[in-house]
Amino acid sequence: MSQQKPIRILVVDDHFMVRMGLSASLNVEPDIEVVAEAGNAEAALDAYRRVQPTLVMMDLRLPGMSGAECTAELIREFPEARVLMLSTHSSEEEIYRAIQAGARGYVVKSIVREELLRAVREVHRGGRYFDSIVASHLAERQSHRALSSREVDVLRLVAQGFGNKEIAKALDIAEVTVKLHVSHMLEKLEVKDRTQAATVALQRGIISLD
Repeated sequence: MSQQKPIRILVVDDHFMVRMGLSASLNVEPDIEVVAEAGNAEAALDAYRRVQPTLVMMDLRLPGMSGAECTAELIREFPEARVLMLSTHSSEEEIYRAIQAGARGYVVKSIVREELLRAVREVHRGGRYFDSIVASHLAERQSHRALSSREVDVLRLVAQGFGNKEIAKALDIAEVTVKLHVSHMLEKLEVKDRTQAATVALQRGIISLD
């Protein structure tokens, strides 16, 4: 009887062809077996409960609940879960949120197969793995001052073209409070005006206009 493969993987990605390609590539390795696939966060949580994989390969952007949110929910229920984020997106804020959610590794989909396998095995062993692109973004993010959740709310409306009075009404706060948040936001982002603030925030992935 053949020995059971030690690295049992759940692949989570909303694109069927991506899941199929990853599964085919991983299953040829003697120490790796894809035991389940899921196309969204809810299906991923159900699959984890059912098959108890030793590693989850998670796409960042999923329909509905994001990959980072799914990771946080998964680790709340299964603290021992090991998640490797795999995504085409690598903005510093998205990477930071995924790590904060509990992901042990993060690689971009453009990496070569050998590095992907290295990441899988390192995370499975309990280590951490970030490819060079991700590591660079993460270091950049850690050098910046973090915005508060309210400042992000204000920034999102600024990016949509709202004035201070409109923002105050939308968030049910005083206009003078909005001005204070905007001032702090400009200082933390190290920009001179609202347009620059919106541009930088979109580039870093702090906000999205989706």
